[in-house]
Amino acid sequence: MAVNQMPHNLDAEKALLGCILMDEEVQSEILDDLHAEDFYQESHREILRGMKAVHAAGKAVDIVTLTDRLSADDKLNAAGGVQSITEIAENAISSVNYKQYLEIIKRDSMNRKLIRASKDVIEMCMKSPEEKDALEFAEKKVYAISQQEESTALKGLEDGVDVQAVLDRIELIQTNPDSARGVETGFPRLDRKTNGLQKSDLIIIAARPGAGKTSFAMNIVEHACLQRGKVAAVFSLEMSRRQLLQRLLCAYSGVSMKKANTPTADERLTPDDFKKLWAASDKIKHSKIFIDDKTNITAGEILSKCRRLKSSEGRLDLVMIDYIQLMQGDSAGKGSAENRQKEIADITRGLKIMAKELDVPVIALSQLRRFQGKEPQLSDLRESGAIEQDADIVMFINRFDQTASKEDMSSGKVVEGASELHISKFRNGEPGRIQLRFIGSKTKFVETDLQGRPEEEPQYIKKKPDWEESSEDDDGDIPIE
Repeated sequence: MAVNQMPHNLDAEKALLGCILMDEEVQSEILDDLHAEDFYQESHREILRGMKAVHAAGKAVDIVTLTDRLSADDKLNAAGGVQSITEIAENAISSVNYKQYLEIIKRDSMNRKLIRASKDVIEMCMKSPEEKDALEFAEKKVYAISQQEESTALKGLEDGVDVQAVLDRIELIQTNPDSARGVETGFPRLDRKTNGLQKSDLIIIAARPGAGKTSFAMNIVEHACLQRGKVAAVFSLEMSRRQLLQRLLCAYSGVSMKKANTPTADERLTPDDFKKLWAASDKIKHSKIFIDDKTNITAGEILSKCRRLKSSEGRLDLVMIDYIQLMQGDSAGKGSAENRQKEIADITRGLKIMAKELDVPVIALSQLRRFQGKEPQLSDLRESGAIEQDADIVMFINRFDQTASKEDMSSGKVVEGASELHISKFRNGEPGRIQLRFIGSKTKFVETDLQGRPEEEPQYIKKKPDWEESSEDDDGDIPIE
């Protein structure tokens, strides 16, 4: 590089543009935060402008879509022509090092901005009669650059735009309560309390091993996607994709999973059961439930995959992760309890940031310490208080039948599946309790109060409500719409 040339690296610019052309994940990851002025060569700037325009239109960026857009904008020649774009694509071997190319380009871009600002500061210092004026000018120049790099800079309220937006939202809610309704869970009392799961919220569902937290979360996904047509991303770190799908199929069809997995001479699936399964499978196949069962996934990887899904589907309504303690930190150290707590803290912080960026509710399941002889509480969250700190809602599933004595169970004082959903933390509302029953054979939770009566204090369910089946293995009809 000549002495008087501005910092730049044309090879890095070509390499990054090639990575964008060959990898949709890279497109979703960096195009929104990459700017034309980050590139030194004017033809590369035009190529990037074309890429961003194609991406903003919801299309995949490749040679055909890019050249078509540049031609439509009469910018193809300024971008170097078809031959130049083709050479960039052909010379791109792999996108694995795109972050390194991006760092080089961002570094040189920042240095060029600072050099230009420094020249202006030098000129100001040469002619300024007052020390204060030169200092203020230098500060403004440097802060202007940092403001361009920081999209979330502190912003005043004097223009009244944000204040008015809040007032308009409050007025709209008063005239139309459903306007602020989030993703409905399918549990009426929970939906009334939360007004649905709200965008950008991190919702923690915690329970001790075997209490049914995965089933409860999948019941929510089932209702949102199969009854309300929502788009959901499910990350299952514990169960395989097919295991999770079987739970979903049995829960939605109302067919006993016990009979499906371990039939006996007296208990086999009937022709009516198979009819329900086929009807449910057709509905599920056409739903917008996307399942990833990769183990040891990081929050960064989940965010990247969700960005791609949101781009390809045009929307994303819900994310569910099962479960936090099986996730891997991006860079936290290993080998000690202290390091693991730091890692979990980084993970939950990443999940909260993800919920805000994607503007969707994120449900993350969390394992509790094994039975301590008491009701689950916030201090039982394993490995980190950061889970409680970062969450907007923390809900515990408390299974009475798991802690009851044999005498209570045999006498009917506590029925099988008697459960409670304890909303222990609710950032935008009041904590509370909702009575549930877990139907194990169908991996399904149901509310025990279908009439909408006021919430009650925790209590053992002394007898089965009249609306429930007479036996847990009975196959009650669940409508398939």
